[in-house]
Amino acid sequence: MTTERKKEFQRNTDLEHLLHDINHMLQPANEDLKRNAPENFTKLFVMGGLRSGTTLFMQWLAATGLVAYPTNMLSRFYGAPLAGAKIQQLLADPRYNFRNEIMDFTSSINFSSDNGKTRGALAPNEFWYFWRRFLPFTDLDYLPDAQLAAQGNLGGLRDELNALANIFEKPFALKGMIVNQNIPAINALFGKALFVWVYRDPVFNIQSVLEARQRQFGTINTWYSFKIREYPQLKDLDPLQSAAGQIHAINHAIETAFRALPDERKLLVPYEDFCQQPATYHAAIVSKLAAQQGIHHGPHPYTGEVRFDHTNVWRLKEYTQAQAEEAYRQCSRGGLK
Repeated sequence: MTTERKKEFQRNTDLEHLLHDINHMLQPANEDLKRNAPENFTKLFVMGGLRSGTTLFMQWLAATGLVAYPTNMLSRFYGAPLAGAKIQQLLADPRYNFRNEIMDFTSSINFSSDNGKTRGALAPNEFWYFWRRFLPFTDLDYLPDAQLAAQGNLGGLRDELNALANIFEKPFALKGMIVNQNIPAINALFGKALFVWVYRDPVFNIQSVLEARQRQFGTINTWYSFKIREYPQLKDLDPLQSAAGQIHAINHAIETAFRALPDERKLLVPYEDFCQQPATYHAAIVSKLAAQQGIHHGPHPYTGEVRFDHTNVWRLKEYTQAQAEEAYRQCSRGGLK
């Protein structure tokens, strides 16, 4: 079973080395900016299974202007994001524009992506390198909450996210799927947090996972995305069973965590419904952010996309839609918990 990415998805080693050097040089400045950062703004975590619509949702959310978010530019400063945020402001914030000397980074956000990757300096980035600085994951991308709190640097994660929000003077939104199975530990860090669960019809979610495997590795047999708690049990199964178990395990973990969250700290966003009426979810987010911030900034009229076309059409040749439905039902009846 191949684990090597296709050429277009392989890392640029020269870039990796350059970014390591830059981030190392900027870390002292980052520490200065992080020190004593108060929690002034909500952190919004976009949760959900891989290939569930989280990238589209982040692109849409970024375009609304309601939140700040990790951009492709900011992601280059994964080890010193606070210094990176200042650099981004210098280069891209209209407040600091001087006679249009540097206006190359003001491109609008589009709604296309390739296995979660977007294009454009100010397009949303998944920010996984940032997350991994604070999470002591090794063989799996999971630890029990108590172990994660004891061995990780969750205080550092909290402080940098608070400081990022303060620099941008807005709530800060980012993908949080790397901690889909650790929502309680992340929730405990913040007085102001909103967890948004983008939930897609599991059958088409499974199809999209298998298609992403094919794009990334040239085969549907290779595991794609985070190695969740159930990875050892799932990795060698038939691809359909593996993908179904992967999506079920993630959904089960999020659903369990959401039951314990108060209403003001959670929002369920069914992908198909979001595509039909995004304005509804704009209003819901405005309401929840306003309640958490304790202030109302006046009306926030929605001026974004009226709707999106979802991709819930069966395309796989290896399996039928009925087989995918049955695979997910088996997980739900007595599968992985």
